[in-house]
Amino acid sequence: MPLYEYRCPICDDTFEARRPMAEASDPIDCPQGHAGSRRLLSMFASVGVSGASAPAPSSAPRPSGGGCCGGMCGC
Repeated sequence: MPLYEYRCPICDDTFEARRPMAEASDPIDCPQGHAGSRRLLSMFASVGVSGASAPAPSSAPRPSGGGCCGGMCGC
């Protein structure tokens, strides 16, 4: 089940809850018991530091042109 983020309009508490996708936008009670919490629009971000400025080279062979398989079949 997906994890959704909600905010209570009464106590202004923000909390997470696992719910079926079909119930994601339905109101839910906050942990303090207040009714009517609404789902927030959550964003996922992945932040990291990389020492390389270019993508790592691929180990897959590159076609060299010509022939039936890009010149790799020997015909």
